[in-house]
Amino acid sequence: MAGPQPAPLIAVTGGDRSGHAPRRLVTLALWLAGARTVSVTPSRPRPELEPDAVVVTGGHDVDPVLYAAAPEVQPRYDRARDRLESDVIDRALALGLPLLGICRGAQLLNVRLGGSLYQELRSRRRRTSNRWTIFPLKTLCVAAGSGLEVLLRTRQTRINSLHNQGIDRLGEGLAVAGRDLDDIVQAVEQPSHPFLLGVQWHPEFLLYKPSQLRLFRALVEAARVRRATLAE
Repeated sequence: MAGPQPAPLIAVTGGDRSGHAPRRLVTLALWLAGARTVSVTPSRPRPELEPDAVVVTGGHDVDPVLYAAAPEVQPRYDRARDRLESDVIDRALALGLPLLGICRGAQLLNVRLGGSLYQELRSRRRRTSNRWTIFPLKTLCVAAGSGLEVLLRTRQTRINSLHNQGIDRLGEGLAVAGRDLDDIVQAVEQPSHPFLLGVQWHPEFLLYKPSQLRLFRALVEAARVRRATLAE
């Protein structure tokens, strides 16, 4: 008789020089949800790794060359990280791995599926502030019938905002799962996928809210189900 299955292994991507605190909080959230984690960065790409799921964390803006656009703002790019996380996302999509993209991670997921980004959002805001804050001061309007509505158990909630770029043209197969009061996309998902979700906010800073922790729990559960299915 087979023994108990080990906890799912989640790859958490990030940069070499930035984003350490958010990555630690993501690791904490996944640990609370019952997963093991491993950090994947440009200096430690771990090509041999076979994770059960992936989290692509926040950080620098996505280089517009990746969606065939000219730079419109003063660049803050990390091209080594762009290359690494593009490869990670492409491999996860090819293998059908559960994936959660956070902020930059959601944007890069959209780009890898053929979408594009707004390089700045300030000029597109009318009803909400462009201020960056880890506190939940922005209103999220959740799409009716979306997977995100099932996870959050609400049609409206408050989220934080730490981004300058945003999703413009949707990537192939993605659906909008949430917008803010300026109609800017705040969440995307792929309805046909067991778990493929990109959120523009940072749920790792909101772990005191059960609804935000459920995002990580759902990812871990999807990873656990996939691992069990492959073991059969």
